[in-house]
Amino acid sequence: MTAGVLGVEGLVKRFGDVTAVDDLTFEIGAGEVFGLLGPNGAGKTTTIQLICGLLAPDAGQVNYCGEPVPPASAAFRARVGLCPQEIVLWPRLTCLEQLRFLGRMYGIGATDATRRGEELLDELGLSERRDRQARTLSGGMQRRLNLAMALIHDPEIVVLDEPEAGLDPQSRIRVREFIRSLAHRKTVLVTTHNMDEAARVADRVAIVDRGRLLVLDTPDALVAEAGEVRARPATLEDVFIGLTGRRLRE
Repeated sequence: MTAGVLGVEGLVKRFGDVTAVDDLTFEIGAGEVFGLLGPNGAGKTTTIQLICGLLAPDAGQVNYCGEPVPPASAAFRARVGLCPQEIVLWPRLTCLEQLRFLGRMYGIGATDATRRGEELLDELGLSERRDRQARTLSGGMQRRLNLAMALIHDPEIVVLDEPEAGLDPQSRIRVREFIRSLAHRKTVLVTTHNMDEAARVADRVAIVDRGRLLVLDTPDALVAEAGEVRARPATLEDVFIGLTGRRLRE
């Protein structure tokens, strides 16, 4: 693995009597696509919110290039692009207007924001809908637009929370290809409970449950260690179920 760019060290977050993130530690290398896997309620989204500064940890810290990130650091936030699980759009703005507006909010000049927005729309298959209001797009197109919005300021670190949720098969393939295209150019953290998605896009995966890290390795290494399951080669889903004891659930 290359030098660590993003990491968490002893991260803890509690909500009353519930410990959502429980002494979590991992590091992500430069240009790596890192999968954070787990069933719903495993603490994935809370971990993302802690990394992005949307929540304050009860213990532990977030590190950037080996150094602790100060609380509410604007400089660090500018390096991160977050695509949340929930679709967040301005319904009556067009696709290009959304991106141009966000670009201006990040301090990008109008010409550069337009150029960058058009490039992202093209990469995500939305060029023909650049002048369509967001409310008229299908759910899959809206999610792809949200992904473009997370990248408008050309962040060093891209954080994607369940990026394939609700996508049709065509959109799912396009998003997977786009995530893989980010490899080596950016550091990418993807949360998911879709094992097929993780096996296809992630260089390494961490499986968590009830806020704790259960295992961390490449998908191939985890599958190889599992060997066979019921007289057939194991899959990443078999590894997941063996560790968490729970079926995948939406």
